[in-house]
Amino acid sequence: MTYVIGVDVGGTFTDAVLDDDAGTVVAAKSPSTPPDYSRGVLDALELLAEQVGRPLPELLAGTHHVAHGTTSSLNALVTGNVPPVGFLTTKGHRDSIFIMNVEGRYLGRSPHELQHVLAQDKNHHLLPKRHALEVTERIDRDGTIIVALDEDAARASIRALLDDGVRAIAVSLLWSFRNPAHERRLRELVAEQDPEVFVALSSEVSPRIREFSRNATTIMSTQVGPGLRDYLATLEDALRARRLAGPLLVMQSNGGAVAAAEAPAAAISTVGSVLTGGVVGAVQLGRQLGHRNIISTDVGGTTFLAGLIVDGEPVRDTTTVINHHPINVPTLRVDAIGSGGGAVAWLDAGGNLRVGPRSAQAVPGPACYGQGGTEPTNTDANLVLGILPERGLLGGRKPLSLELARQAIDIRIAKPLGLSVEEAAVAIHTVQNAQTGDLLRKSVVEAGHDPREFVLYAFGGAGPAHCARYAAEVGVAEVVVPLGPVASAFSAFGLAASDIVLAAELSDPTFVPFDPARAERNFAELEQRVRDGLGRQGVDFSSVELFREIDMRYTMQLAEVTAPVPGGPLDTAAIEGAAAAFEARYAALYGAEAGFREAGIQAITFRVRGVGALPFSPEFPEIPAAESPDPAQAWTGDRPVCLDAATGFVDTPIYDYRRLRAGHVLTGPAVVEVPTTTVVVPGGTSGTVDRLGNLAIRTSPLHPSVGSAS
Repeated sequence: MTYVIGVDVGGTFTDAVLDDDAGTVVAAKSPSTPPDYSRGVLDALELLAEQVGRPLPELLAGTHHVAHGTTSSLNALVTGNVPPVGFLTTKGHRDSIFIMNVEGRYLGRSPHELQHVLAQDKNHHLLPKRHALEVTERIDRDGTIIVALDEDAARASIRALLDDGVRAIAVSLLWSFRNPAHERRLRELVAEQDPEVFVALSSEVSPRIREFSRNATTIMSTQVGPGLRDYLATLEDALRARRLAGPLLVMQSNGGAVAAAEAPAAAISTVGSVLTGGVVGAVQLGRQLGHRNIISTDVGGTTFLAGLIVDGEPVRDTTTVINHHPINVPTLRVDAIGSGGGAVAWLDAGGNLRVGPRSAQAVPGPACYGQGGTEPTNTDANLVLGILPERGLLGGRKPLSLELARQAIDIRIAKPLGLSVEEAAVAIHTVQNAQTGDLLRKSVVEAGHDPREFVLYAFGGAGPAHCARYAAEVGVAEVVVPLGPVASAFSAFGLAASDIVLAAELSDPTFVPFDPARAERNFAELEQRVRDGLGRQGVDFSSVELFREIDMRYTMQLAEVTAPVPGGPLDTAAIEGAAAAFEARYAALYGAEAGFREAGIQAITFRVRGVGALPFSPEFPEIPAAESPDPAQAWTGDRPVCLDAATGFVDTPIYDYRRLRAGHVLTGPAVVEVPTTTVVVPGGTSGTVDRLGNLAIRTSPLHPSVGSAS
């Protein structure tokens, strides 16, 4: 028997999914264990081993690979919990990273923040100025060395950084993506003085034009690289000690995995790895269910995540933003807000109720966990409303205290607003649904899509309790809650279903039309780099596919849009075809009349994405069919549940998911209890169990117009 395991380490829980070559799929959930998350991973793996009836060493000995998604990189950057990093750049360009161009005033800011110009600042420095040093050298835009590297001065700068306690150095020189010779030499000079120092080069991490974003990407990758290296080394040692046979793979932002030994060198690529697991899982499940347009939503303990699948393929981006800095990372587009189950409810200076973005996290957790938390959260509200059972989560392994939940809501929310505890809980629940609906509207409608043409997938520990409401907020008619064998561990299912994906890119700005031979040379170099990288992964692939693309823009504009390029020999028609694809995508994003071909089109960055398909990936097995649509056999009783402020608490039927069968129909209001999550079927809707064990809910849109405000 051969196994594949996916592990999703979240801020509150660690999920794991196991698939074997006979089609069996099992899942487990265990509390995360910060700061040493590897303990939570091993706990989840032990639970998997128990379910398949084998000792963990025996299980791991038969495992083809473990695909791991980690929050460590993202959390370190967002919180600033990173070690001191040095920065070496071309003489005269040190202040670029501090000036932040104009971008530092608007990147990552909400529309509300952008309206308050005087409150904006650029005090989001990645490192102190004493750790940013210059070296004498100059390469021009064609890659020609104009000024040779002053090695003696460079050695002195390196020594100054090392003497100041720096153990990681980012190197980003002007035009190094055209000629990396000086950056590579600087790495050698660092190794001469201390070979243990971590070094990242912009020509390897981010070989793209634009100095500020390239610098920021390289520095951030250097900040998380050593921590990621140490964490993965600890985890891999622990797994090897337990007889893991196959490789440990790490999920990347691009929706594919990479070998753990390769990940630290481009650590920035793992930022958001757990964000993309659910999108990959949605693609896989969509193939089984025949869904091509999917809104993937994941409500975990800390965040609400939304990603899009259009015509069977996840929507991709070439950049992301962290702490107001642009990051050059090919990624699946996933929008996020701090609105998970552990999102803290609070009152702002005007007495308005807010939920998130701050989270109670795993420790201390929501007040109802009884671990010392005193702030009310979305989870506390759901417990007060009767949505969550008093016996607790994880089949009772995580007990909950209704008394502590009520106390936290009463002190922090209810009394200050003059409400009862129940009214305050309803308000928290309503705000949660409204703000998640707002993010969906932004993710779907503002991207040029009609939500009514999509099916919404809802997963994560808290997602199924809210999905029918936030789907109705944007006019989605059908919600699929992926239950089956994975329930709230759906992101881990996506990790187990992922392939190896590597990307290589280089900037070579030119005007369209251009000599096809230029593109041929660029793509040949990039394809070779990708093939070499795939060869270092330590796994056998069932197939390898290479995809070419070019980031293009209208001349003198900043908005770049990615256009696909066919494989094989290129001619003028192929280049024009890529330009036409760029214009079509540009029109879809910004409006049919927004483009201006007369200004000209520029090709900026060439990219190759390589997908190494792994031998097998998990699929949901079919479940037994019901003899009739009546789900009475799964009914466990009624309890008072408040799903609507207007109706208040209503005796609501509760169903045990484990007794449901394909074809059972649940009429709302109803609550379905799964060992790792809870599904709400509101009044006026119905839920049907499909052949794979998922619950499909038909919603009633709350707004007639997809663009209306909530």
